[in-house]
Amino acid sequence: HVQLQVSGPGLVKPSLTLSLTCTVSGDSITSAYFWCSWIRRPPGKGLEWIGYITRGGNSAYNPSLKSRASISRDTAKNQFTLQLMSVTPEDTAVYYCARVLPSQYGSQYGGAWGQGTQVTVSS
Repeated sequence: HVQLQVSGPGLVKPSLTLSLTCTVSGDSITSAYFWCSWIRRPPGKGLEWIGYITRGGNSAYNPSLKSRASISRDTAKNQFTLQLMSVTPEDTAVYYCARVLPSQYGSQYGGAWGQGTQVTVSS
């Protein structure tokens, strides 16, 4: 079965770029019609979907983060990456990667999720 693993720094200084990688095993990130997605949960708040990249390499973003977020992929390594620029303490959250069907995008149910990683933005 497919598994996802998030990796990246747990602490980022304000104004810098947050970079996280999701490594997928058990299936190719270009298989079927899945969207490789990034989601976060700020402390005390609900899930916020950041964006996704399709099997064809097209990406789309939450309008509130579109100007700062970038999702890319490395098919040779079966990984996809989130970069979030100019971070502030408001970007502190648990970050998840997930592989979902288009119909599952935006829902906390369904798809395959990584374990989540805490990222704190602080000087």
